[in-house]
Amino acid sequence: MLKTYEELRKIDVKPFCEERDGMTYLNWAKCMDLLHENGAEKVYWIPIPDEKTGTSLRMTETVFTDSKSNTNRCYETRIKVVIDDNEYEMQSPVMNGSNPVKDNSMSQQRVWNSMCRSFVKCVAIQTGLGFDLWLKEEMQPFQNLIPEEEEPITEAQIIALKQTAQKNKLNIDYWIKNNGKTWQTLTAKDAGYMLRALQEKYGE
Repeated sequence: MLKTYEELRKIDVKPFCEERDGMTYLNWAKCMDLLHENGAEKVYWIPIPDEKTGTSLRMTETVFTDSKSNTNRCYETRIKVVIDDNEYEMQSPVMNGSNPVKDNSMSQQRVWNSMCRSFVKCVAIQTGLGFDLWLKEEMQPFQNLIPEEEEPITEAQIIALKQTAQKNKLNIDYWIKNNGKTWQTLTAKDAGYMLRALQEKYGE
C-alpha cells in the first residue's frame, strides 16, 4: 500500500533532480520508481488525445504573433495518471522553461516533456511526493514568471560558435539539432549557454 501524503511529502527528492533553465526537475521515471519503492503496485500515465485532432497536442484557435513575426498559440497536453486504484487527470501548458513555445520551435520532444512534467506535478499534488519542489517554484515573485521575449542569436555568436566548433572538430549542427533547435531558432540565450559550455570544456 502506498504511504500517506504526509509520509511521501517528507521524502527528499532533491538528490534525484536536475537543474534546467533555472528550474528544478524530477525525472518522470525516477518519480515512478519512488512511488513503487514507497508502496505503490501500479503506476503509469497515458496521453488523453484532443477530441478534435486525435493528437496529444491541444491548442487554441487564436494565433499570437510577436514583434519578430514569430507565431504561437496556447499549447497544452492532457494525461491520465493511474496510481493503484486511483485515476487522475492533469492538463499542462507546453513551455520552453518559463516561456511559451513558439511555432518555429515546437517539436515532439516539447510535447513529451510537457506530459512528463504533468505526471510529476500530478503525483506531487495527489500524493505529496516532491510537492515542496513545486511549492518553491510557485512561490517565486510574479515578475519572475512573466515570459520574456527571447532575443535571436547574434551574428557574432554564430561566428564564435562555428569557429570554436571547427577548431575543436565538433559537429555543431548535430549538437543544435539534438537539442531540438536550428540555426534559425537559436536564441542569444541558447548561444550563451553553448559558448559557456565550450569554454568550460576547452578553456577558450
